[in-house]
Amino acid sequence: MRLSFLIAHKDEIILALDLFGTAIFAITGALRGFRRHLDFLGVCVLACAVGIGGGMMRDALIGATPVAAFQDGRYLIICVVMAVGAFFVAPRLSVRWNVIPVLDAVGLGVFTAIGCEKAALYGCGNAATVLCGVMTAVGGGVIRDVLVMRIPAVLRSDFYATAAALGGGLFLILLYYASWADYFGRFLLVSGTVLLIRLVAMRFKFHLPASHAVPNRQRWHFRHPRRRLPKE
Repeated sequence: MRLSFLIAHKDEIILALDLFGTAIFAITGALRGFRRHLDFLGVCVLACAVGIGGGMMRDALIGATPVAAFQDGRYLIICVVMAVGAFFVAPRLSVRWNVIPVLDAVGLGVFTAIGCEKAALYGCGNAATVLCGVMTAVGGGVIRDVLVMRIPAVLRSDFYATAAALGGGLFLILLYYASWADYFGRFLLVSGTVLLIRLVAMRFKFHLPASHAVPNRQRWHFRHPRRRLPKE
């Protein structure tokens, strides 16, 4: 495929990748609903929440209303179609679950780049631009976990939201210091970088430091440093 073809069809390519990311996120939401033994409507709700939830939160906060998912019906249709398909073939998809996180990483990179680009288009500040990129990428997953009464995965998982935040930082560097990169170039670099970070983190199981409760014996020594711990 020639570079000139990519440049001539860059808008269509970004839209196709955006729809692809929506579809993958919708599948992950539908599978989570299936594993939680939800009914057909519940599976569809979770698929839509993951597929378009992050973008809706971003658009509402930056004033881009009506939100993109309401202006273009393809996003909602894709979420429902993916939910229906996943509902009936979920047992087979669960066997191949190891493929889904890789595709999910692709969607993570695409949504991060699109979220940052839209925030910059609406004149948001630097911190808000990074936040919009992260929110677009992980907002739907947060809504999904809240609906099924779980601690959001982004608060306890490996480099997921962190990868999106690093991608947002790269977007700002390209925006201010790389005059040679247009919005299509920024999209490719940011989405590719987030994808690479996510895949490396998955491969080598990188984690951020986690908090741990202080054991009872250690708390006793903190309160009474000169006294022995009583026998149990």
